[in-house]
Amino acid sequence: MQLVIVESPAKAKTIEKYLGRDFKVLASYGHVRDLPPKDGSVDPDDGFAMQWLLYPDKAKRMKEIQDAAKGADRLILATDPDREGEAISWHVQELLRSKKALPAAVDRVTFNAITKDAVLTAMAQPRALDDDLIDAYRARRALDYLVGFTLSPVLWRKLPGAKSAGRVQSVTLRMIVEREREIEAFVAQQYWSVTGLFEMSGTPFKARLARWRGDKIERLTITNEADARAAEADVKAGHFTVDLVETKPLTRNPPPPFTTSTLQQEAARKLGFSASHTMRIAQGLYEDGAITYMRTDGVQMDGSAISAARKAIATRYDGGYVPDQPRQYQTKAKNAQEAHEAIRPTDFSKDKTGGGDHARLYELIWKRAMASQMASARLERTSIDLTDGTGKTMLRATGQVIKFPGFLALYDEGRDDAVNGSGKNADAGDDDDARLLPAMAKGDAPAKTGVETESHETQPPPRYSEASLVKKMEELGIGRPSTYAAILQVLKDRAYVTVEKNRFMPEESGRLLTAFLERFFERYVQYDFTAGLEEELDDVSGGRAQWQAVLERFWRDFKPRTGEVMEQKPSEITAALDEFLGPYLFPDKGDGSDPRLCPNCGTGKLALRGGKFGPFIACSNYPDCKFTRKFAQPGGSDGADTGPETMGNDPDSGLEVTKRSGRFGPYIQLGDGKDAKRSSIPKDIPGEDFDLDYALRLLSLPREVGTHPESGNVIMAGLGRYGPYLLHDGKYAKLTGTAEIFDIGMNAAVVRIAEAAAGGGRGRTKAEPLNTFGPHPTSGGEMKLMEGRFGPYVTDGTTNATLPKSMEPAALTLEEAIALIDARAAKGPAKGKKKAAPKKAAAKKPAAKKKAPAKKAAATE
Repeated sequence: MQLVIVESPAKAKTIEKYLGRDFKVLASYGHVRDLPPKDGSVDPDDGFAMQWLLYPDKAKRMKEIQDAAKGADRLILATDPDREGEAISWHVQELLRSKKALPAAVDRVTFNAITKDAVLTAMAQPRALDDDLIDAYRARRALDYLVGFTLSPVLWRKLPGAKSAGRVQSVTLRMIVEREREIEAFVAQQYWSVTGLFEMSGTPFKARLARWRGDKIERLTITNEADARAAEADVKAGHFTVDLVETKPLTRNPPPPFTTSTLQQEAARKLGFSASHTMRIAQGLYEDGAITYMRTDGVQMDGSAISAARKAIATRYDGGYVPDQPRQYQTKAKNAQEAHEAIRPTDFSKDKTGGGDHARLYELIWKRAMASQMASARLERTSIDLTDGTGKTMLRATGQVIKFPGFLALYDEGRDDAVNGSGKNADAGDDDDARLLPAMAKGDAPAKTGVETESHETQPPPRYSEASLVKKMEELGIGRPSTYAAILQVLKDRAYVTVEKNRFMPEESGRLLTAFLERFFERYVQYDFTAGLEEELDDVSGGRAQWQAVLERFWRDFKPRTGEVMEQKPSEITAALDEFLGPYLFPDKGDGSDPRLCPNCGTGKLALRGGKFGPFIACSNYPDCKFTRKFAQPGGSDGADTGPETMGNDPDSGLEVTKRSGRFGPYIQLGDGKDAKRSSIPKDIPGEDFDLDYALRLLSLPREVGTHPESGNVIMAGLGRYGPYLLHDGKYAKLTGTAEIFDIGMNAAVVRIAEAAAGGGRGRTKAEPLNTFGPHPTSGGEMKLMEGRFGPYVTDGTTNATLPKSMEPAALTLEEAIALIDARAAKGPAKGKKKAAPKKAAAKKPAAKKKAPAKKAAATE
């Protein structure tokens, strides 16, 4: 028996169909072990020796692999064809070796697509494990561990509120923070545009002012309304004729097929997918055999794939869309993944597969790969100059005509925002090149129909989207495309950034962490340093560098630096950050006044302070002056907290009621000291309605609604961590809003409690179908789409067919349901434990004196 190890059960199931009975395919379910999260897992003093720990949830899985390996003649490691896949194979091999269960023959095979031809070809061409890739994996894992476990304790002790820092994650965060600083420092500049409206042969067109009073006009030339109106008057008064018609042929070549990075960018632009969602969907498509491996830096395609693409193009269009020679693309990447093919369909004749997001991503991959082998687009760009009689005023109209669409008939690559908010082309305006111009010749005098004069403002650079951030990371050489999704997810999970309208915004904690690292670990968040380290790790992958030497060069400088920072007092750290961030937190007001002067007391000086829950700005006259401001609000008073705001006194106790601001938002407090009663201020209370009376009502909670007529127990209404509620007999029922706490009556409360009890029952009910399709044409059984323990499946009552990962349940059609059931029925009963054949009754023997032991064998089933 030959044992094959892959990562996922879906992959195992598919591959097992292609191999003979002599093969058993098991899944490791990803990585099986890692460095334990504790000090000492990597020992720099012992050649960076590493201690590996089996994941607890993988023990059962590895036991299954170990038992199978003991009875196998040969072990075939068929994990993914990249560094991580090589590492998983290495870990499995080492674990089996330690258990003395490693077969005598061990081979490594890789395939770029899960198709029968690709799998069988790979099985016929085995190799040994790639030591260079394994060393590169160990180097990266050790490096990330050493940075995280050395730097994070420094943050916890010196920077309250900081959770962690990472080798690549911190540099990526710095990019987001720096973009925010650019936006905040941006000063908008006003400018004016003047555009003439014309018509020629019934076709309207526009021409922008390009020369006025003999001077060239660029976007930011006219900066005041007086000049704009003067230029407008000259255009209105002028009689314009065509002075120059210039036509230039243009050729646009198709982009190469997708790499990991470009797939993430384009899926973000066109489909709105996050990088992690894109990779998750692509993984499903790969495991279903629909596309080639999705973690790659390569842009080249296999020769047979190119031939298949050209054939599909000719079938879909005509011979003119197929270039004379196949297109060959080459990557400049140095790392090992450049040997992989680009991401492409495994079957170019299929333009659709699956449903939902799987279908959308597959279509994008299919179009891009097809377009990469199509003919270039031929365009014609026309520029027309219209000059008045004086020759001092000139308008220019530009347009573009597609003479032959070529690859544009199928696919056009998306674009990111232009980051030139303060430059001469800051305002994108209308896309002049996209306009269609009427035919004109020199001397023509098109009819002028009007003049448009508009005011504009230059725009700051846009915040990063997932697409533009991934593109920038790749340009700078920060991280590797296969890790981008995980890096961005960590920043979100740590709450260092938020995503609003698909744009990254740094949070206070993210800004402070970046400032801390820039001040105390500047070298390690520099783009060039991080990119250089990536190149060294790539050299390890390619066998050009020794992994321990790379780690040694990094560690001998990094370790002493962390020790120096750890020796500093938190107050010294805060003072250094206050000085470092001074220009940002206290910008010059431009009037000669002290930007640090407290706006509340007028005498104290503002400075950065460290608190239990993170940094804030406070007055030096504390506690006499209780002015505070959030850390990430530079130089402004918005969000400032001048201390408790007195709302009045409680008429019963005489204690003062104050409105305050806390870590979790605004709240009210009755009295002072540790016994003071407090209540948060719900967001659904309008500000104009919140007065002393409402504050006292909140402080009086919980409220007794009455006694339940059946149980005789009291029903209470209150405001809790998860919002307004009813409480009866230890059971809760939600209320719709804060006002209902005070308004709800006894009858309504009893109904709400009964509804909550009915909805919270644990009794098992019969599962309802997600969809029905009518009777199966052969079996006659009612076809239903059901949600099962292992995912959605379709059944006719006799045969259950699991839906492929790439098939969206909501999009399942009648025809697809029938096909899935028929295909499953054709395979016969599912493999599993065979029922033991009923034992024939033993013939009675006359001499039998003792009764046999009662079915001991049943205990082993």
